[in-house]
Amino acid sequence: MAKYVGAVDQGTTSTRFMVFDHSGKVVGYEQKEHEQIYPKPGWVEHDPLEIWQATQEVISGTLKKLHLEPKDLAAVGVTNQRETAVVWEKATGKPVYNAIVWQDTRTDLICNELAKDGGQDRFRTKVGLPLATYFSGMKIKWILENDPSLKAKAEKGEILFGNIDTWVIWNLTGGPKGGVHITDVTNASRTFMMNLETLDWDPEMLQVLGVPRAMLPDIKASSQVYGYAKGDLEGVAVAGDLGDQQAALFGQTCYSPGEAKNTYGTGCFMLMNTGTKPIQSKNGLLTTLGYKIGKEPAVYALEGSIAITGALVQWIRDNLKMIEKSPDIEQLAKTVEDSGGIYFVPAFSGLFAPYWKSDARGAIVGLTRYINGGHLARAVLEATAYQTAEVLEAMNKDSGVELTALKVDGGMVFNETLMQFQSDILGVPVIRPTVAETTALGAAYAAGLAVGFWEKVEDLRANWGKDKEWHPAMAEETREKLYKGWKKAVTRTFDWVEN
Repeated sequence: MAKYVGAVDQGTTSTRFMVFDHSGKVVGYEQKEHEQIYPKPGWVEHDPLEIWQATQEVISGTLKKLHLEPKDLAAVGVTNQRETAVVWEKATGKPVYNAIVWQDTRTDLICNELAKDGGQDRFRTKVGLPLATYFSGMKIKWILENDPSLKAKAEKGEILFGNIDTWVIWNLTGGPKGGVHITDVTNASRTFMMNLETLDWDPEMLQVLGVPRAMLPDIKASSQVYGYAKGDLEGVAVAGDLGDQQAALFGQTCYSPGEAKNTYGTGCFMLMNTGTKPIQSKNGLLTTLGYKIGKEPAVYALEGSIAITGALVQWIRDNLKMIEKSPDIEQLAKTVEDSGGIYFVPAFSGLFAPYWKSDARGAIVGLTRYINGGHLARAVLEATAYQTAEVLEAMNKDSGVELTALKVDGGMVFNETLMQFQSDILGVPVIRPTVAETTALGAAYAAGLAVGFWEKVEDLRANWGKDKEWHPAMAEETREKLYKGWKKAVTRTFDWVEN
């Protein structure tokens, strides 16, 4: 009897393979970073072959380290950076272009063109999304227009498209030698091409974007057996697939409508379970799929996506060389009492929720001679908390549910200063679970459910445990004043780029 479930967690900056036991605890993992490619301002790419190579290395490394064989794993799930688009040759597995990453803004002209007739929300009721550079449908359109010879191949199904989940699963199950070409509802809901009601590719959206149906993967549930792995995981069922933020929602056991989580990674993503009916946002949020387990009805979510949070700490580290390691930001921030009246709005690639302004750019406002590195470090952390507060405000308005506590996960939740400020600015408790790796855990849960390793969704709640909780300790008056200042700072970044 297999004792464990594995999960490939393919993120924006690195790839991990994690192994979990029946109680949802991490048994072990390996992680490998990959290169970030910036060919022009606003362009962000990854090498899909480097990502697949890293995936193979972390799988073999983890199995070796834990002395495991494929038979020890009941199933493997995949979770991934979403909206990052890969197009490759079916016969060879060779990408026709680098992966265009979710943060990339090169498709802004395509979005502007499509918005001329009906505005940014022209297709929102159908796909749940505003027209924005974020989504992968526009990226495929760009790739096909950039190389006219590709269109005919796409129509014949000789070249294939996938978000990163599709690319990893195709390679994992054999690649050119019979790899399965699938995606799940959560990833498909981020392409701008899936109809929220039918959970299938929408013919009108394909026509609008000029994307041939033959190049697209089949849309499946988030938890079902898609195929069987080749290579180091030979014969293991590949049975779970969730975009990273939906995987975190699932791993955080947000299974009832109104339950929400916030993941602090490269960007920040808050998702709220809204049940089995999609709720259309009037406040700049995305209507997205939460998960779909086997033949059960799909569960929907509202999402607030913030482009730059952890990436701002990396920027302070790599571009300004103010700290050596990302966690050092907390020590630097602690050298001062507050941010000295400055705000840092990290609109490096425009603003995501709730504004959706691709022409915004980053700004530090309120500078005086008094400001030092400590104030800047604190403003960096506070930017994450303020952006989260804006998303939560929109979520409360859309859902009609006042959130009473926020479950948090991701790398930044070990920053105590940030978590306390987050609770202060939200005015609600912030709760960190014992397993902070909820993204990989969610993918493992989905895979394990599909093969009976776990019986039913409700059984997973018993695995969730609280590690630490922060309570608001800020006067209401101070909170309002600080938040008002933030809102003012954000408006200073609007309309910076003139096309």
